[in-house]
Amino acid sequence: MWTSLHATVHHTIRSRNLLKRNQRLLIAVSGGQDSLCLTQLMLDLQPKWGWDLGIVHCDHKWREDSQANAKYVEQLAEKWGIPFYLETASQTLNSEAAARNWRYEVFSAIACSNNYQCVITGHTATDRAETLLYNLMRGSGADGLQALTWQRPLLNEIMLVRPLLEVTRTQTGDFCQDVQLQVWEDSTNQDLKYARNRIRQELVPYLQEKFNPKVESNLAQTAELLQAEVEYLEQAAEVLRKNAEVKSSEDSLMLLRLNRQILQKAPLALQRRALRQVLQQIMSNAPSFGHIEKLVALIAAPNRSQTDPFPGGIMAVVEDEWICLKQNQNNI
Repeated sequence: MWTSLHATVHHTIRSRNLLKRNQRLLIAVSGGQDSLCLTQLMLDLQPKWGWDLGIVHCDHKWREDSQANAKYVEQLAEKWGIPFYLETASQTLNSEAAARNWRYEVFSAIACSNNYQCVITGHTATDRAETLLYNLMRGSGADGLQALTWQRPLLNEIMLVRPLLEVTRTQTGDFCQDVQLQVWEDSTNQDLKYARNRIRQELVPYLQEKFNPKVESNLAQTAELLQAEVEYLEQAAEVLRKNAEVKSSEDSLMLLRLNRQILQKAPLALQRRALRQVLQQIMSNAPSFGHIEKLVALIAAPNRSQTDPFPGGIMAVVEDEWICLKQNQNNI
């Protein structure tokens, strides 16, 4: 059966150059409606593209039925005649972020060891809208608001691809009903202690009823616009950083110097992004807004101005036209 959803996803993959013909693709399948819809679509499109498909499932051991859930996905893979890979968590995953990081590590490892070029996930326009709202309330900038992108690199040169970002969760649910795919209901999706579930169950329906019934697709469109703008700004900031940056080999404590005159000529948005890139090179964790602003303030600060130490003991000091990033002697 060829539906409008098949046509949409086929066109999306081709027009956005998300996947190539004859690739080996590993589909991440939870057993929920989005991942089952994705798998059926990929199977139906397979004759046109010549893909070699496999399924990977991660058991977080969060629920009593998680083992039964994994078995159900394995049975589906057997029914579809495609390889199945299962990974079970060996330790407790205490947060959604920890679980997500673990999943992506698993996906990369299995894809690499079995020669899959891409991992495919069933993230939808609904997920994109919910992520934008979640990150907006956390105070994220444009980078966080466009976080669910069409593709991004994982470990070992494996690409993560999301072909359903123009498809809503309502559409995936209707598709599963139409083709009689039995969905495994994850009880944790109803648990309102998780912020994302409150956004899904309470906030988005409220916005749809009180403000705009098309809020999901509109927010997903906003994320799409932001993605292109973020890519452009990051490239421009990289050029600015490279022009301003001088690596030092003379002083063992000096990591690098930044030319303030070059930075002063740039707009504030590019200054922030360029200096964030600098901090990403020298900090083990992602720099916060406060870390970036401390460094931005030195662009126009008086000579001999300095910051307090960044995590890891690195300090920034103004020396004439330079911002010098040095290792604090007390931390050596």
